[in-house]
Amino acid sequence: MEVQGKIKLIGETKTYGNNGFRKREVVVTTEEQYPQHLLVEFVQDKTDLLNNYQVGQPVKIGINLRGREWVSPQGETKYFNSIQGWRIENLQAAQPSGQDVPPPDNFEPASDFNEEDHDDLPF
Repeated sequence: MEVQGKIKLIGETKTYGNNGFRKREVVVTTEEQYPQHLLVEFVQDKTDLLNNYQVGQPVKIGINLRGREWVSPQGETKYFNSIQGWRIENLQAAQPSGQDVPPPDNFEPASDFNEEDHDDLPF
């Protein structure tokens, strides 16, 4: 699955527990009629993927949906969902630069039509 939008926020890398689990969050705002602010988590070595990105950049993020079950000490079961990123792509680089190169002065459009051949149509 993929999510597209503009980066609204990039969090710092946080380390948890004795084993050094790393997590970094990014919020992406989708560009649709009703924009959504989606929190995407990058974990472990994937946290470094966000180093070259800035707020405002349009991106496409490869994601996995994660779900887990938790049972409270009182025996109540709850379910939690998260969006985990595994790839991020800068969409700005993929878009044309917007600088149109004008054709040379001696430019003539190609034409396969020869005025003398207009009577040679097979129908």
